[in-house]
Formats: sequence, structure tokens, C-alpha cells
Amino acid sequence: MGNKELELGFQKILEGNKSWVEFVKNDTSGRFEQLAKGQSPEILWIGCADSRVPANEIVGSKPGEVFVHRNIANMCVHSDMSMLSVLDYAVNVLKVKHIVVAGHYGCGGVAASLSRQQFGVIDNWLCHIKDVYRLHAKEIDGITDHEEKVNRLIELNVKEQVFNLCTTSIVQNAWKNNQPLAVHGMVIDIGSGKLQDLDNTFTSNEALGKVFAFQ
Repeated sequence: MGNKELELGFQKILEGNKSWVEFVKNDTSGRFEQLAKGQSPEILWIGCADSRVPANEIVGSKPGEVFVHRNIANMCVHSDMSMLSVLDYAVNVLKVKHIVVAGHYGCGGVAASLSRQQFGVIDNWLCHIKDVYRLHAKEIDGITDHEEKVNRLIELNVKEQVFNLCTTSIVQNAWKNNQPLAVHGMVIDIGSGKLQDLDNTFTSNEALGKVFAFQ
């Protein structure tokens, strides 16, 4: 790609912003003036960085209604300070009531984790997904169709990330303080736009097991 193409791409960004500014200016609901004063979302969305899965559009929400953190394959890694910082702010400052961990079928990160190919620095991140495979290897290896194998690991990965999220001190302390907070695991079907509930919701640490549940 030459400099001309790069310049045209940048101009497209600026033109898109001009259209957005006109939309905001002509909006008569007053919601943008309200948003300028602060935010009070009820949802924290932890999703994949994939460009096809925008949180607001998927749940039909407006700007200011969803607090978002995204990374490759919607991971909740206990040592990830970026994710923990977002989680802490969402739970302890914004007082969100729902946390959604949202995977999506056809996730390239999950598919890559099932290969033996090297991709670069991301290989270190994909090791977290490989750990999920290791926990469920018998089930995954029993699936012969590759697409079904990947999609099943996508579902299992979401469930493991929900568990990881629930075992953080941030979430458990919120429950300990009787703060209403639900953590949900879901998967998006990009083709239909449907958000599939994995029936994997936690509202307390009672189901985490005594090693993980703080007193």
C-alpha cells in the first residue's frame, strides 16, 4: 500500500467523523449532552477484538450503556493488568450490574490455538487458550469435524474465562459486599447476529469451589 492509499484511508476516517458530528448536532434527544457529563453503564462487556463483533450493536444499546474491554479471544487472564483495571473501574466505580464474557463462533484466535503453527508474539497469548484445550482435550479430540471442534472450544473457552473472572478478588469482594452483580457467558453467531446464552451465569462465589471462593 502506497502513501496515496494511506492518505485516502485516513481521509475516510476524518469524513466518517464529520458525519458523526452532524448526527450528534442534529440529535434532539439530549442524550449526547447528558453523556458529556459522565457515564453510568449497567453492563461490562468483555469481548474479542475481532472487528465483526461490536458490543453496542449486538445488544442494541446506545452510547454510554456498555463499558467495553476487548482482546484476542475474549480472555480473562489473572495477571492481565489491563483487564483487571477495566474490571475494577467497572465494578467499584461504575457499579455495573452485569458482566458479559462474549465469544464468537469462527474466532481466529481459538482456531489458531488448535494448530502447531507459530504466529509471532501472539503465540504467548494463545497459550492461555491452549490451556483451556488441555482441560477439555478428551472432549475436543472426540470431535472429528474441524469447524465443530473450534466452535466447541470457543464455548468452553468462554466458560473458563467466566470462571476466571469470578475468581478475581474484584468480583468476589463485590459479592461479599452484597453488590448486585451477575457474570454471564455468551457466544455470538456472527452470521445471524444472535447472542447465545451458554447458561453459565454466576451471582455469587458459592459454585466456585472452596479453593477458589474467598471467605
